[in-house]
Amino acid sequence: MAQVLEFKLPDLGEGLTEAEIVRWLVQVGDVVAVDQPVVEVETAKAMVEVPCPYGGVVTARFGEEGTELPVGAPLITVAVGAPVSGGPEVPAKGAEGSGNVLVGYGTSEAPARRRRVRSARPEPAASVTPASVAAAPAPVLPAAPALPGVPAGATDRSAGPVPVISPLVRRLARENNLDLRELTGSGPEGLILRADVENVLRGAVPQEQAAQSPSGSSAPTGSRRVPLKGVRGAVADKLSRSRREIPDATCWVDADATELMRARAAMNASGGPKISLLALLARICTAALARFPELNSTVDLAAREVVQFDHVHLGFAAQTERGLVVPVVRDAHARDAEGLTAEFARLTEAARDGRLTPADLTGGTFTLNNYGVFGVDGSTPIINHPEAAMLGVGRIIPKPWVHEGELAVRQVVQLSLTFDHRVCDGGTAGGFLRHVADCVEQPAVLLRTL
Repeated sequence: MAQVLEFKLPDLGEGLTEAEIVRWLVQVGDVVAVDQPVVEVETAKAMVEVPCPYGGVVTARFGEEGTELPVGAPLITVAVGAPVSGGPEVPAKGAEGSGNVLVGYGTSEAPARRRRVRSARPEPAASVTPASVAAAPAPVLPAAPALPGVPAGATDRSAGPVPVISPLVRRLARENNLDLRELTGSGPEGLILRADVENVLRGAVPQEQAAQSPSGSSAPTGSRRVPLKGVRGAVADKLSRSRREIPDATCWVDADATELMRARAAMNASGGPKISLLALLARICTAALARFPELNSTVDLAAREVVQFDHVHLGFAAQTERGLVVPVVRDAHARDAEGLTAEFARLTEAARDGRLTPADLTGGTFTLNNYGVFGVDGSTPIINHPEAAMLGVGRIIPKPWVHEGELAVRQVVQLSLTFDHRVCDGGTAGGFLRHVADCVEQPAVLLRTL
Protein backbone atom coordinates (compact mmCIF):
# COMPACT_ATOMS: atom_id res chain seq x y z
CA MET A 1 0.00 0.00 0.00
CA ALA A 2 1.55 3.30 -1.08
CA GLN A 3 1.97 6.10 1.40
CA VAL A 4 1.77 9.55 -0.20
CA LEU A 5 4.12 12.06 1.40
CA GLU A 6 4.23 15.77 0.78
CA PHE A 7 7.57 17.59 0.42
CA LYS A 8 7.44 21.32 1.07
CA LEU A 9 9.78 24.09 -0.03
CA PRO A 10 12.41 24.05 2.73
CA ASP A 11 13.89 27.02 4.51
CA LEU A 12 17.05 27.62 2.48
CA GLY A 13 18.66 29.63 5.25
CA GLU A 14 19.69 33.23 5.96
CA GLY A 15 16.12 34.45 6.43
CA LEU A 16 14.97 33.68 2.88
CA THR A 17 11.18 33.50 2.78
CA GLU A 18 10.42 32.62 -0.84
CA ALA A 19 11.91 31.18 -4.01
CA GLU A 20 11.03 31.12 -7.70
CA ILE A 21 10.77 27.83 -9.56
CA VAL A 22 13.31 27.99 -12.38
CA ARG A 23 13.29 24.42 -13.70
CA TRP A 24 11.67 21.17 -12.74
CA LEU A 25 14.11 18.26 -12.75
CA VAL A 26 11.45 15.52 -12.49
CA GLN A 27 8.09 14.79 -14.09
CA VAL A 28 4.95 13.37 -12.55
CA GLY A 29 5.38 9.60 -12.67
CA ASP A 30 9.18 9.66 -12.31
CA VAL A 31 10.83 7.48 -9.68
CA VAL A 32 13.10 9.51 -7.40
CA ALA A 33 15.70 8.39 -4.92
CA VAL A 34 16.26 9.83 -1.45
CA ASP A 35 18.13 13.15 -1.72
CA GLN A 36 17.72 13.34 -5.50
CA PRO A 37 17.38 16.97 -6.73
CA VAL A 38 13.83 17.51 -7.98
CA VAL A 39 13.66 21.24 -8.72
CA GLU A 40 15.95 24.20 -9.32
CA VAL A 41 14.85 27.39 -7.58
CA GLU A 42 16.15 30.92 -7.49
CA THR A 43 16.25 32.84 -4.24
CA ALA A 44 17.30 36.40 -3.67
CA LYS A 45 20.82 35.08 -3.13
CA ALA A 46 21.48 32.15 -5.45
CA MET A 47 20.27 29.35 -7.69
CA VAL A 48 19.73 26.21 -5.65
CA GLU A 49 18.91 22.61 -6.56
CA VAL A 50 16.50 21.27 -3.94
CA PRO A 51 16.81 17.54 -3.12
CA CYS A 52 13.79 15.54 -1.97
CA PRO A 53 14.19 13.68 1.34
CA TYR A 54 11.82 10.90 0.22
CA GLY A 55 12.26 8.08 -2.28
CA GLY A 56 9.31 6.95 -4.38
CA VAL A 57 7.11 7.90 -7.33
CA VAL A 58 6.28 11.56 -7.99
CA THR A 59 2.49 11.88 -7.94
CA ALA A 60 2.12 15.67 -8.19
CA ARG A 61 4.11 18.87 -8.68
CA PHE A 62 2.99 22.24 -7.34
CA GLY A 63 3.75 25.39 -9.28
CA GLU A 64 4.79 26.11 -12.84
CA GLU A 65 8.25 27.32 -13.81
CA GLY A 66 8.40 31.03 -13.04
CA THR A 67 6.06 30.71 -10.04
CA GLU A 68 7.16 32.17 -6.70
CA LEU A 69 6.45 30.00 -3.68
CA PRO A 70 6.84 30.87 0.01
CA VAL A 71 8.83 28.66 2.33
CA GLY A 72 6.54 25.90 3.58
CA ALA A 73 4.45 25.67 0.40
CA PRO A 74 4.14 22.17 -1.13
CA LEU A 75 6.61 21.32 -3.90
CA ILE A 76 5.82 17.70 -4.77
CA THR A 77 4.07 14.63 -3.40
CA VAL A 78 5.79 11.26 -3.49
CA ALA A 79 4.20 7.82 -3.20
CA VAL A 80 6.47 5.69 -1.04
CA GLY A 81 6.20 1.91 -1.11
CA ALA A 82 4.40 1.81 -4.48
CA PRO A 83 5.16 -0.85 -7.11
CA VAL A 84 6.65 0.67 -10.22
CA SER A 85 5.88 -0.56 -13.73
CA GLY A 86 8.69 -2.88 -14.78
CA GLY A 87 10.50 -2.53 -11.46
CA PRO A 88 10.45 -3.49 -7.80
CA GLU A 89 8.43 -1.83 -5.12
CA VAL A 90 9.93 1.40 -3.81
CA PRO A 91 11.00 0.70 -0.22
CA ALA A 92 8.67 2.19 2.37
CA LYS A 93 11.63 3.23 4.49
CA GLY A 94 11.85 6.31 2.27
CA ALA A 95 9.11 7.70 4.46
CA GLU A 96 11.66 8.21 7.17
CA GLY A 97 13.37 10.88 5.08
CA SER A 98 17.04 11.51 4.62
CA GLY A 99 17.60 13.65 7.69
CA ASN A 100 19.60 16.07 5.56
CA VAL A 101 20.59 19.44 6.82
CA LEU A 102 18.44 22.05 5.08
CA VAL A 103 16.60 24.09 7.70
CA GLY A 104 12.93 23.13 8.00
CA TYR A 105 13.58 20.37 5.52
CA GLY A 106 10.31 18.55 5.98
CA THR A 107 11.58 15.21 7.25
CA SER A 108 9.95 15.92 10.57
CA GLU A 109 7.08 17.99 11.85
CA ALA A 110 7.35 21.66 11.00
CA PRO A 111 8.01 24.02 13.89
CA ALA A 112 4.88 25.22 15.57
CA ARG A 113 5.62 28.81 14.63
CA ARG A 114 5.73 28.06 10.90
CA ARG A 115 2.67 29.25 9.09
CA ARG A 116 0.81 26.62 7.07
CA VAL A 117 -0.23 27.66 3.58
CA ARG A 118 -2.74 26.38 1.08
CA SER A 119 -1.23 24.87 -2.03
CA ALA A 120 -2.19 25.36 -5.64
CA ARG A 121 -4.10 22.43 -7.16
CA PRO A 122 -1.60 19.72 -8.11
CA GLU A 123 -1.16 18.39 -11.62
CA PRO A 124 -3.36 15.33 -12.21
CA ALA A 125 -1.37 12.18 -11.64
CA ALA A 126 -3.66 9.53 -13.13
CA SER A 127 -2.54 9.93 -16.74
CA VAL A 128 1.16 9.45 -16.10
CA THR A 129 1.64 7.54 -12.85
CA PRO A 130 1.42 3.76 -12.42
CA ALA A 131 -2.07 2.48 -11.70
CA SER A 132 -1.25 1.56 -8.14
CA VAL A 133 0.03 5.06 -7.45
CA ALA A 134 -2.87 6.77 -9.15
CA ALA A 135 -5.20 4.85 -6.89
CA ALA A 136 -3.45 6.09 -3.76
CA PRO A 137 -5.45 8.72 -1.89
CA ALA A 138 -4.29 12.27 -2.52
CA PRO A 139 -2.88 14.04 0.52
CA VAL A 140 -5.20 16.35 2.36
CA LEU A 141 -3.60 19.78 2.31
CA PRO A 142 -4.49 22.25 5.05
CA ALA A 143 -5.98 25.60 4.22
CA ALA A 144 -4.22 28.79 5.16
CA PRO A 145 -5.36 30.05 8.55
CA ALA A 146 -7.83 32.89 8.38
CA LEU A 147 -6.89 36.25 9.79
CA PRO A 148 -9.09 37.39 12.66
CA GLY A 149 -12.54 38.19 11.30
CA VAL A 150 -11.57 37.35 7.73
CA PRO A 151 -12.57 34.25 5.71
CA ALA A 152 -9.80 31.78 4.93
CA GLY A 153 -7.88 32.58 1.74
CA ALA A 154 -8.80 36.27 1.84
CA THR A 155 -6.71 39.29 2.64
CA ASP A 156 -7.39 41.21 5.80
CA ARG A 157 -9.56 43.70 3.88
CA SER A 158 -11.48 41.41 1.51
CA ALA A 159 -14.77 39.67 2.17
CA GLY A 160 -14.45 36.60 -0.02
CA PRO A 161 -11.98 33.84 -0.92
CA VAL A 162 -8.98 34.91 -2.97
CA PRO A 163 -6.64 32.42 -4.68
CA VAL A 164 -3.43 33.41 -2.91
CA ILE A 165 -1.00 31.08 -1.15
CA SER A 166 1.85 33.49 -0.46
CA PRO A 167 1.73 35.58 2.71
CA LEU A 168 4.18 37.91 1.00
CA VAL A 169 1.68 38.58 -1.77
CA ARG A 170 -1.01 39.34 0.82
CA ARG A 171 1.31 41.70 2.68
CA LEU A 172 2.39 43.48 -0.51
CA ALA A 173 -1.24 44.05 -1.47
CA ARG A 174 -2.19 45.15 2.04
CA GLU A 175 0.70 47.64 2.29
CA ASN A 176 -0.31 49.20 -1.04
CA ASN A 177 -4.05 49.28 -0.29
CA LEU A 178 -4.75 46.86 -3.14
CA ASP A 179 -7.89 44.67 -3.13
CA LEU A 180 -6.84 41.20 -4.27
CA ARG A 181 -10.45 40.41 -5.25
CA GLU A 182 -10.03 42.74 -8.21
CA LEU A 183 -7.01 40.86 -9.62
CA THR A 184 -6.89 37.99 -12.08
CA GLY A 185 -4.05 35.62 -11.23
CA SER A 186 -1.66 34.35 -13.87
CA GLY A 187 -0.72 31.21 -11.93
CA PRO A 188 -2.26 27.74 -12.07
CA GLU A 189 -6.01 27.76 -11.48
CA GLY A 190 -5.95 31.57 -11.36
CA LEU A 191 -3.45 31.70 -8.49
CA ILE A 192 -2.41 35.29 -7.76
CA LEU A 193 1.36 35.60 -7.85
CA ARG A 194 3.65 38.31 -6.59
CA ALA A 195 4.29 39.32 -10.21
CA ASP A 196 0.55 39.96 -10.67
CA VAL A 197 0.50 42.38 -7.75
CA GLU A 198 3.69 44.10 -8.90
CA ASN A 199 2.32 44.50 -12.42
CA VAL A 200 -0.71 46.31 -11.03
CA LEU A 201 1.41 48.49 -8.75
CA ARG A 202 3.72 49.48 -11.61
CA GLY A 203 0.79 51.05 -13.38
CA ALA A 204 -0.91 52.47 -10.29
CA VAL A 205 -0.98 56.10 -9.14
CA PRO A 206 -1.88 57.46 -5.71
CA GLN A 207 -5.63 57.87 -5.29
CA GLU A 208 -5.38 61.63 -4.75
CA GLN A 209 -3.51 61.98 -8.06
CA ALA A 210 -5.99 59.76 -9.87
CA ALA A 211 -8.87 61.91 -8.60
CA GLN A 212 -7.21 65.00 -10.06
CA SER A 213 -6.43 63.35 -13.39
CA PRO A 214 -9.38 63.47 -15.81
CA SER A 215 -7.63 61.19 -18.26
CA GLY A 216 -7.05 58.47 -15.71
CA SER A 217 -3.55 57.97 -17.09
CA SER A 218 -1.54 55.69 -14.80
CA ALA A 219 2.05 56.31 -15.90
CA PRO A 220 3.99 58.90 -17.92
CA THR A 221 4.35 58.05 -21.58
CA GLY A 222 7.68 56.39 -22.34
CA SER A 223 8.46 55.43 -18.75
CA ARG A 224 9.42 51.94 -17.65
CA ARG A 225 9.41 50.38 -14.20
CA VAL A 226 11.71 47.55 -13.15
CA PRO A 227 10.66 45.54 -10.08
CA LEU A 228 13.15 45.42 -7.21
CA LYS A 229 13.09 41.65 -6.81
CA GLY A 230 15.48 38.72 -6.80
CA VAL A 231 19.15 39.67 -6.60
CA ARG A 232 18.44 43.33 -7.42
CA GLY A 233 15.92 43.55 -4.60
CA ALA A 234 18.24 41.83 -2.13
CA VAL A 235 21.07 44.22 -3.01
CA ALA A 236 18.74 47.22 -2.64
CA ASP A 237 17.56 46.07 0.78
CA LYS A 238 21.06 45.39 2.05
CA LEU A 239 22.55 48.67 0.82
CA SER A 240 19.61 50.65 2.19
CA ARG A 241 20.05 49.00 5.56
CA SER A 242 23.77 49.77 5.50
CA ARG A 243 23.09 53.45 4.87
CA ARG A 244 20.42 53.59 7.58
CA GLU A 245 22.33 51.81 10.34
CA ILE A 246 26.05 52.38 9.76
CA PRO A 247 27.71 55.77 10.33
CA ASP A 248 30.33 55.28 7.65
CA ALA A 249 33.32 57.37 6.62
CA THR A 250 35.73 57.02 3.71
CA CYS A 251 39.44 57.73 3.33
CA TRP A 252 41.60 57.12 0.29
CA VAL A 253 45.17 57.27 -0.94
CA ASP A 254 47.04 56.88 -4.23
CA ALA A 255 49.74 54.23 -4.31
CA ASP A 256 52.53 53.28 -6.71
CA ALA A 257 51.75 49.68 -7.71
CA THR A 258 54.71 49.29 -10.06
CA GLU A 259 56.67 46.96 -7.77
CA LEU A 260 53.59 44.89 -6.98
CA MET A 261 52.96 44.34 -10.69
CA ARG A 262 56.61 43.38 -11.19
CA ALA A 263 56.45 40.94 -8.28
CA ARG A 264 53.34 39.30 -9.75
CA ALA A 265 55.00 39.03 -13.18
CA ALA A 266 58.03 37.36 -11.60
CA MET A 267 55.82 34.90 -9.68
CA ASN A 268 53.92 33.97 -12.83
CA ALA A 269 57.14 33.54 -14.82
CA SER A 270 58.27 30.73 -12.50
CA GLY A 271 56.15 28.12 -14.31
CA GLY A 272 53.73 27.38 -11.47
CA PRO A 273 50.01 28.20 -11.30
CA LYS A 274 49.27 31.79 -12.27
CA ILE A 275 48.64 34.18 -9.39
CA SER A 276 45.86 36.73 -9.78
CA LEU A 277 46.17 40.36 -8.77
CA LEU A 278 43.05 39.95 -6.64
CA ALA A 279 44.78 37.18 -4.69
CA LEU A 280 47.77 39.43 -3.92
CA LEU A 281 45.45 42.22 -2.80
CA ALA A 282 43.62 39.71 -0.61
CA ARG A 283 46.91 38.66 1.02
CA ILE A 284 47.66 42.32 1.70
CA CYS A 285 44.18 42.79 3.20
CA THR A 286 44.45 39.86 5.57
CA ALA A 287 47.91 41.00 6.70
CA ALA A 288 46.58 44.50 7.38
CA LEU A 289 43.58 43.13 9.27
CA ALA A 290 45.92 41.16 11.51
CA ARG A 291 47.48 44.51 12.51
CA PHE A 292 44.16 46.37 12.72
CA PRO A 293 41.57 43.81 13.89
CA GLU A 294 39.07 46.55 14.71
CA LEU A 295 38.09 46.58 11.04
CA ASN A 296 37.42 42.82 10.92
CA SER A 297 34.36 43.10 13.10
CA THR A 298 30.66 43.80 13.41
CA VAL A 299 28.51 45.83 15.80
CA ASP A 300 26.05 44.02 18.08
CA LEU A 301 23.53 46.78 18.73
CA ALA A 302 21.47 44.77 21.21
CA ALA A 303 24.50 44.13 23.43
CA ARG A 304 26.18 47.46 22.57
CA GLU A 305 29.37 45.60 21.75
CA VAL A 306 31.87 45.46 18.90
CA VAL A 307 32.48 41.81 17.97
CA GLN A 308 36.00 41.26 16.58
CA PHE A 309 36.55 38.06 14.59
CA ASP A 310 39.62 35.85 14.87
CA HIS A 311 39.18 34.70 11.28
CA VAL A 312 38.85 36.54 7.97
CA HIS A 313 36.02 35.42 5.70
CA LEU A 314 36.77 37.68 2.75
CA GLY A 315 33.94 38.77 0.47
CA PHE A 316 34.64 40.10 -3.01
CA ALA A 317 32.28 41.87 -5.37
CA ALA A 318 31.45 40.02 -8.59
CA GLN A 319 29.26 41.36 -11.37
CA THR A 320 27.04 38.75 -13.07
CA GLU A 321 24.10 38.73 -15.47
CA ARG A 322 21.84 38.37 -12.42
CA GLY A 323 23.38 41.42 -10.79
CA LEU A 324 26.02 42.15 -8.17
CA VAL A 325 26.86 39.30 -5.80
CA VAL A 326 29.48 39.04 -3.07
CA PRO A 327 30.88 35.50 -2.76
CA VAL A 328 32.88 34.78 0.40
CA VAL A 329 36.30 33.10 0.62
CA ARG A 330 36.31 31.22 3.92
CA ASP A 331 39.40 31.53 6.13
CA ALA A 332 41.18 33.77 3.64
CA HIS A 333 43.83 34.53 6.27
CA ALA A 334 44.94 30.88 6.19
CA ARG A 335 45.34 30.65 2.39
CA ASP A 336 48.42 31.49 0.34
CA ALA A 337 48.32 33.41 -2.95
CA GLU A 338 47.94 30.24 -4.98
CA GLY A 339 45.06 28.97 -2.84
CA LEU A 340 43.33 32.34 -2.94
CA THR A 341 43.65 32.49 -6.73
CA ALA A 342 42.02 29.07 -7.08
CA GLU A 343 39.17 29.92 -4.71
CA PHE A 344 38.49 33.28 -6.37
CA ALA A 345 38.35 31.50 -9.74
CA ARG A 346 35.99 28.80 -8.44
CA LEU A 347 33.57 31.25 -6.85
CA THR A 348 33.64 33.63 -9.83
CA GLU A 349 32.78 30.82 -12.23
CA ALA A 350 30.00 29.62 -9.96
CA ALA A 351 28.65 33.18 -9.74
CA ARG A 352 28.54 33.57 -13.51
CA ASP A 353 26.84 30.20 -13.91
CA GLY A 354 24.32 30.92 -11.15
CA ARG A 355 25.57 28.00 -9.06
CA LEU A 356 26.46 29.84 -5.86
CA THR A 357 24.79 28.49 -2.76
CA PRO A 358 23.50 30.65 0.11
CA ALA A 359 26.52 29.46 2.11
CA ASP A 360 28.84 30.88 -0.58
CA LEU A 361 27.23 34.30 -0.21
CA THR A 362 27.00 34.73 3.55
CA GLY A 363 29.19 34.99 6.62
CA GLY A 364 31.72 37.54 5.34
CA THR A 365 33.69 39.64 7.82
CA PHE A 366 35.41 42.06 5.38
CA THR A 367 34.90 42.85 1.68
CA LEU A 368 37.39 43.61 -1.08
CA ASN A 369 35.92 45.47 -4.06
CA ASN A 370 38.03 45.69 -7.23
CA TYR A 371 35.99 48.24 -9.19
CA GLY A 372 39.03 48.96 -11.35
CA VAL A 373 37.74 46.23 -13.70
CA PHE A 374 35.07 48.74 -14.75
CA GLY A 375 37.73 51.22 -15.84
CA VAL A 376 37.23 53.71 -13.00
CA ASP A 377 39.84 55.19 -10.70
CA GLY A 378 37.95 55.72 -7.47
CA SER A 379 34.74 55.13 -5.55
CA THR A 380 33.22 55.44 -2.09
CA PRO A 381 32.09 51.86 -1.32
CA ILE A 382 28.95 51.17 0.70
CA ILE A 383 29.73 48.76 3.54
CA ASN A 384 28.37 45.25 3.11
CA HIS A 385 26.13 45.11 6.19
CA PRO A 386 26.73 43.82 8.88
CA GLU A 387 30.47 44.08 8.25
CA ALA A 388 32.49 47.07 9.45
CA ALA A 389 34.65 47.96 6.45
CA MET A 390 35.30 47.56 2.73
CA LEU A 391 38.47 48.19 0.74
CA GLY A 392 37.99 49.53 -2.78
CA VAL A 393 40.65 49.24 -5.49
CA GLY A 394 40.60 51.32 -8.67
CA ARG A 395 42.26 50.64 -11.99
CA ILE A 396 46.05 50.52 -12.21
CA ILE A 397 47.22 52.86 -14.96
CA PRO A 398 50.45 54.69 -15.94
CA LYS A 399 50.64 58.15 -14.35
CA PRO A 400 53.34 60.72 -13.68
CA TRP A 401 54.78 60.06 -10.21
CA VAL A 402 57.71 61.30 -8.19
CA HIS A 403 59.91 58.23 -7.68
CA GLU A 404 63.19 58.46 -5.79
CA GLY A 405 63.16 62.25 -6.16
CA GLU A 406 62.54 62.29 -9.89
CA LEU A 407 59.46 62.51 -12.06
CA ALA A 408 58.70 59.15 -13.69
CA VAL A 409 55.83 57.23 -15.25
CA ARG A 410 54.63 54.65 -12.75
CA GLN A 411 51.69 52.24 -12.37
CA VAL A 412 49.37 54.08 -9.96
CA VAL A 413 46.24 52.87 -8.18
CA GLN A 414 43.75 54.61 -5.90
CA LEU A 415 42.77 52.74 -2.73
CA SER A 416 39.70 53.69 -0.71
CA LEU A 417 38.49 52.43 2.64
CA THR A 418 34.94 52.88 3.88
CA PHE A 419 34.61 51.99 7.56
CA ASP A 420 32.06 51.97 10.35
CA HIS A 421 33.03 54.86 12.61
CA ARG A 422 31.58 53.03 15.61
CA VAL A 423 34.29 50.36 15.55
CA CYS A 424 37.27 52.70 15.30
CA ASP A 425 38.41 56.25 14.73
CA GLY A 426 40.21 57.79 11.77
CA GLY A 427 43.64 56.93 13.14
CA THR A 428 42.97 53.20 12.99
CA ALA A 429 41.35 53.42 9.55
CA GLY A 430 44.20 55.55 8.25
CA GLY A 431 46.76 53.15 9.70
CA PHE A 432 45.10 50.21 7.97
CA LEU A 433 44.93 51.98 4.62
CA ARG A 434 48.50 53.23 4.88
CA HIS A 435 49.73 49.70 5.61
CA VAL A 436 47.86 48.39 2.57
CA ALA A 437 49.41 51.14 0.44
CA ASP A 438 52.91 50.37 1.79
CA CYS A 439 52.51 46.71 0.87
CA VAL A 440 51.34 47.68 -2.62
CA GLU A 441 54.32 49.99 -3.11
CA GLN A 442 56.86 47.71 -1.48
CA PRO A 443 55.76 44.06 -1.55
CA ALA A 444 58.70 43.19 0.71
CA VAL A 445 56.78 44.92 3.51
CA LEU A 446 54.18 42.18 3.21
CA LEU A 447 56.84 39.52 3.77
CA ARG A 448 57.74 41.09 7.11
CA THR A 449 54.13 40.80 8.30
CA LEU A 450 53.67 37.11 7.42
